[in-house]
Amino acid sequence: QVQLVESGGGSVQAGGSLRLSCVVSKYSDNYVVVGWFRQAPGKEREALAVIYTLRDATQVADSVKGRFSISQDRAKRTVFLQMNNLEVEDSGMYYCGVSQVYHGGWRQEGLYRYWGRGTQVTVSS
Repeated sequence: QVQLVESGGGSVQAGGSLRLSCVVSKYSDNYVVVGWFRQAPGKEREALAVIYTLRDATQVADSVKGRFSISQDRAKRTVFLQMNNLEVEDSGMYYCGVSQVYHGGWRQEGLYRYWGRGTQVTVSS
């Protein structure tokens, strides 16, 4: 069983920044790909960024590229989502999950076996 805990959410004004953290209890059985997703009320969960923790390889969704970045502290099994120049539309619940898939399918939430409970981000104008 892998457990994930997100933190770092909060309320911020548009144009501000937040850094979210996702602590992973362990990497095992090739579940070494960590993705960040968000879900706004009434909308589907949206993939934002992914990191292949063994190689420090990353991908970021076009919708947030240039504003969001993903990184890790592998020794602490912690993955970060740095969010800059936040917009009101970025509000939502942010989740991290672990998967075995990095290439091709990283945006598919069904491939993530374990998830955290999420951290809320609220951006006001």
